[in-house]
Amino acid sequence: MNCNIMTTYQGKTGRKLTGAKLKANTSKKKRMLGRSATQTGIGADKRHKVRVRGGNYKYRLFQASSANVVDPSSGKISKAEIKDVENNPASRDYSRRRVITKGAIISTDLGNARVTNRPGREGFVNAVLLQE
Repeated sequence: MNCNIMTTYQGKTGRKLTGAKLKANTSKKKRMLGRSATQTGIGADKRHKVRVRGGNYKYRLFQASSANVVDPSSGKISKAEIKDVENNPASRDYSRRRVITKGAIISTDLGNARVTNRPGREGFVNAVLLQE
């Protein structure tokens, strides 16, 4: 992750419906700081621990090699290797670039599965096997 990129501000900026500028009644605070989205790819596991507000931590997943896949018919959970991203309904560009987000269809050893969590924020991939 490149630390020299511009950060995202999550406070109010912009204009009113009339076109007048919004005047800030407070200055920018560190708690209003946002971060760019993590675009999880396929490869050797690569995650980063990020301290967030309240002293808590999030684990950002940059690359994933395996997923926790649940078989809905038997309820059995097993670890499967991720082979490819078949489709990503979030964005056509994500499908082309093989980015894993919530709702993406991934190809695994066990078959195709849909990602049910947010890997960029949680640090792992959970998926449900699709019935074929």
